[in-house]
Amino acid sequence: MSSKIKNYLWLVCTFILSIQWIVLHYSHVHTGIIGDALFPGICIFAAAFILSWAADLSQYYIPQSLALIFLALIAVLPEYAVDMYFAWTAGKNPEYISYAAANMTGGNRLLVGVGWPLISIVFWLKTKKTVIELTKENRREIITLLIATIYSFTIPLKGSLTLADTAILLTIFVVYLVLASRAEHVEPEPEEGPVELLSRLPHVLRGILTLFFFVFAGFCIYISAEPFSEGLLHIGAKTGIDKFILVQWIAPLASEAPELIVALIFVLNQHPEAGLRTVISSKINQWTLLVGMLPLVYNLSLGKIQPMVLDFRQIEEILLTAAQSLFALVILIKLRFKIIDAILLLVLFLTQLFIPSPTIRFIYSGIYILLAILFFLFRKK
Repeated sequence: MSSKIKNYLWLVCTFILSIQWIVLHYSHVHTGIIGDALFPGICIFAAAFILSWAADLSQYYIPQSLALIFLALIAVLPEYAVDMYFAWTAGKNPEYISYAAANMTGGNRLLVGVGWPLISIVFWLKTKKTVIELTKENRREIITLLIATIYSFTIPLKGSLTLADTAILLTIFVVYLVLASRAEHVEPEPEEGPVELLSRLPHVLRGILTLFFFVFAGFCIYISAEPFSEGLLHIGAKTGIDKFILVQWIAPLASEAPELIVALIFVLNQHPEAGLRTVISSKINQWTLLVGMLPLVYNLSLGKIQPMVLDFRQIEEILLTAAQSLFALVILIKLRFKIIDAILLLVLFLTQLFIPSPTIRFIYSGIYILLAILFFLFRKK
């Protein structure tokens, strides 16, 4: 089968996976407890691919640095939709505050604990090279993420998310966006997959399709976010599975998977720096824009200014997420990502994942911070 036919099939199948939920949604068909979460989840998964293709095509119109940020931002849009739904509903039902925090911390830790290591491991398997070298230009991402991470430690200390957090975190993101937009615009080389097929279309038609992809995928996510989120909660209620755990890990799996696949395609095409840079940018988006939007959406839903008060478990989760982020950044301090560092990040994530207790969360927060200090002192020396 030729690559052209494969690309057409990939496009058609992805759109079919999205359209199936549009039909079910407007037909008001009840598909059972599992199906009510599964089918909109599949739609979100497919829509994320469509968004990533649109973001890739946007590189023909904007600087690559800005396009990579845009790609990272668009790729996590499904997670934004789910989290914004929880934040909005929390304004009516305070129980949903915990679900907003769960989805946000799960997505962040999954990205760093699995996404970053996966880039390094796949690169090593393909090339046998043990180090991914970043460029001086990547310091912008590392410094931005460091500032956001240091600030994030104030959230568990005060036990709430407020509009002040919104102002500071969104400012960090906007400055990062402005700096990236000043980069030189270089016409990208066509990548493999549907983007390669679409990139060869006439300039105007390619632009129209890019816009259509954004609009179609955005619509799919809009009609899927609420039923997917509520479907997970119903599964938890019926099966006795902790709803916090379902929201923290299952929801991000659906939204993060396409983004990781996009980054891995960069690696397989001999662009490991671009792949790693994509997931780092995604982490910045989630740690600034996503977290900053939560109290804003919550207050808009509430109709008045009031902090999102976090319970003890949410405080532990945010502390652990901040500590993991700090350690991951120290690893990159020399603009090098080694396979041994990737394995360490993965092991630390997996070992704490299966022991969800307050004591373990605090212990691992301490381990991450201690390792960050030791790595910083050693690599500085």
